[in-house]
Amino acid sequence: MIIAHRIALDPNNAQATYLARAAGAARFAYNWALAEWKRQYEAWKLDNSLPKPSQLALRRQLNSIKREQYPWLLDVTKNAPQMAIIQLGAAFSNFFAGRAKYPQFRKKGIHDRFSLTNDQFSIDGSRIRIPNLGWVRMREALRFDGKITSATISRLAGRWFVSIAVETRDDSHLPQAENQGAVGVDLGLSALATLSTGEPPIPGPKPHKALLARQRRLSRSLSRKLKGSANRRKVKAKLGRLHARIAAIRNDALHQLTTDLTRRFHTIGIENLHVRGMMKNRSMARSITDMGFFEFRRQLEYKAAMRGGRVVVADRWFASSKTCSACGYKVDSLPLSMRRWACLACNTNHDRDVNAAINLRNMAVSSTVSACGEEGAGRCRKTAVKPASVKQEVSVVPV
Repeated sequence: MIIAHRIALDPNNAQATYLARAAGAARFAYNWALAEWKRQYEAWKLDNSLPKPSQLALRRQLNSIKREQYPWLLDVTKNAPQMAIIQLGAAFSNFFAGRAKYPQFRKKGIHDRFSLTNDQFSIDGSRIRIPNLGWVRMREALRFDGKITSATISRLAGRWFVSIAVETRDDSHLPQAENQGAVGVDLGLSALATLSTGEPPIPGPKPHKALLARQRRLSRSLSRKLKGSANRRKVKAKLGRLHARIAAIRNDALHQLTTDLTRRFHTIGIENLHVRGMMKNRSMARSITDMGFFEFRRQLEYKAAMRGGRVVVADRWFASSKTCSACGYKVDSLPLSMRRWACLACNTNHDRDVNAAINLRNMAVSSTVSACGEEGAGRCRKTAVKPASVKQEVSVVPV
C-alpha cells in the first residue's frame, strides 16, 4: 500500500527562489508537451504514417532542444521537466480510459509543483536533500516506514510542502479499533455528526461562515486593485492565505472526528449522500460545502481499513430519518423543518438526527451479519452435517 505524508518545508529565501524556479520549469514543460501533443496528434490524423505522440517521445524531443532553445531549464533538477511530461502521459491515459477529462494547461500561482523520483532525493531526519539545492528543513520527520517511491514539492498560499509517497508492507500500521460496538453516524448542517450512542451532537467548525466577512472584504479590495500592481499582488496573497486557513480548519475538524470514530468502533454505518444534488439548493449549498461531507466519507473509509474496521454505506434511498427506530414504521413525509416527531404506530418520540443514526447503526449491524453467513452453510461446507447456529460477533484483535 502506498501512503503519502505531506510535510511543511522551512526554506530560506534562496531555497524558496530555487523551488519556485523548479516549479516554473515543470509547468513550462507540461504546457509545452501538451501543445506539442495536440499538434502532433492533429498531424497524425491527417497523415497516419506519422508517429502518434507519446510522453517518451516528447521527453526525448525536449532533451534534444533544451540546451539551445531553453537553457534555463538546466539550472534546476532534470526531474522537474521530465516528471511533468510523465504526468501528462498519465493524464492522457486516464482521459482515454474515461477516468478523467482532457488535460488542461497549468497556470502560474495555481499549479506550482514539481516531482522527484526516489533516486534524486534523500531524507535525513527532519530534512530533505533536493538536487542542485542541498538540504532543506522539514517541520517534522517522515512518519511511515517503508520504501520511498517519490516526492512532490508544491506551494500553497506562499508556503512550501513536500508530499512523500511511501510503499508500506501492509496497511495495518495503526492500532486495531477498540470495538466499542457498532455506531451510526448521521451528518447534518446544524451539527456535523450525530451518533447513535446518545452522545451530544458533534458541532462543525463552519470556518467559511465564520470568516465570510473577511473573505468578502478582501475580495472587494482585490477587485478594486489595478491588474499587475504590487498592491493587487499583496491582497491576492492575503486572500489565498485566508482560503488556506479555512481549508485547514475544516480538515482538522474532520480528521479529529474520523480518527476518533475509527479508533473506537469497528463497524460504522453512514448514509450515501447525493452531495451534488444537495448543492442545487441555493439556501443550503454554502453550508454543505462548509461541512465537507465527501471528505468525511473519504477519510472514514481509509482510516477504518487501516484499523481493521468496516464502513457500511446505506442505500441512497434508505429512509433513515422517516423510519421509526423502535418499531420500523415509516412516515410518508418528514420536512426538514421538523426536528422532532412522534411515531403513529408506537407513539415513540424521536429526535430526527438521533433516530436516523440509530437506523444507520441497525442497518450496519444487519448487513454485517448477513454478509458473514453461518459456519458450514452453502454447498461447499467441509462437514457432513451442518453445525448448530451460534451467535456471530465481530472478532476483536487485542491491542
